[in-house]
Amino acid sequence: MSPGGAGAEGPFAGFGPPRRVDGGLRARSTRGAIGVSWWSRRFLEVLESFALGTRLTRGRAYARRGQVLRLDVSPGRVEASVQGSRPRPYPVTIALPPFPDALWGRVERELAGQAFFSARLLAGDLPAELEELFAAAGAPLFPRSVGELTQRCGCPDVAVPCKHLAATFYLLAEAFDADPFQLLHWRGRSRDALLGRLRVLRADAVGSAHDTDGTPGASAGGQVTGPPDRASSGAGQVTGPSDRAPARVPSVVDGAQAAAAGAGRVLADLPDVPLTGAVDRFWVAPVPLPDRPSVLATGPELLLRQLGSPAAAIGGPGLLERLRRAYRAFDPG
Repeated sequence: MSPGGAGAEGPFAGFGPPRRVDGGLRARSTRGAIGVSWWSRRFLEVLESFALGTRLTRGRAYARRGQVLRLDVSPGRVEASVQGSRPRPYPVTIALPPFPDALWGRVERELAGQAFFSARLLAGDLPAELEELFAAAGAPLFPRSVGELTQRCGCPDVAVPCKHLAATFYLLAEAFDADPFQLLHWRGRSRDALLGRLRVLRADAVGSAHDTDGTPGASAGGQVTGPPDRASSGAGQVTGPSDRAPARVPSVVDGAQAAAAGAGRVLADLPDVPLTGAVDRFWVAPVPLPDRPSVLATGPELLLRQLGSPAAAIGGPGLLERLRRAYRAFDPG
């Protein structure tokens, strides 16, 4: 006898369809796949790779009916309240160990070291290359195995995930869609903490580059320095412009020259070569250029995922699926 049917016995005795909920968190997707951005789709793909695909689908109807009453994301922990057939909602917890501070510090330095990542994050976007950067730092952005996830639900169903957990996973993916920093918050860094740290690191890098270039900056004694002037040499004075070419004066911090940053770090030890002796090599890089940042291999239907389902007037989700099959058929890889 199926659970909840006539004559059912055991923990499912007396169970029926879920209670109707008013004002629950309803999935924005009403048909087809859930998740629009690459990071939410990647999150669900990782879960499906753990052989959870068929179990996850049990909670899709719950997510779309609004049975999830509450969803809270904190470092290492997602807590939800899901209404089932009993009067009291079931408490749901999905835990994933957050990255330690030392590891986050390494990731933040890597992010700040490349303007591409900083600009995209400051704009509220997660570049696709972010997943590989986290992996290279020893911090995979997504769980590597189902064993890393601790899944708990207050319902009597022994299946993991039950439909209440599955509904929470779907709503969590949509929460990542709405705010990608929720994913990073789950792994241990809030939006404000991460962006604040990136701004500080980028400012430090720019300040170091200015100091080594000899551009105006603060000296160790708190004085403001500028190009040397013939008439000014007093301590604490602000020097002004001169009609002579200013000398290249590196800044000094605690008696030591500041470390070069950016291009200055690469070019600092190269000898000065007169232009007349380097015309034939003017367009050649003085040092080997770094390889282009690697790009994650993506499926041919990535653009379709980003755009979402077309309007019903031009075919709706059915057109999206036909285009996806066509893209895969024409994929040369």
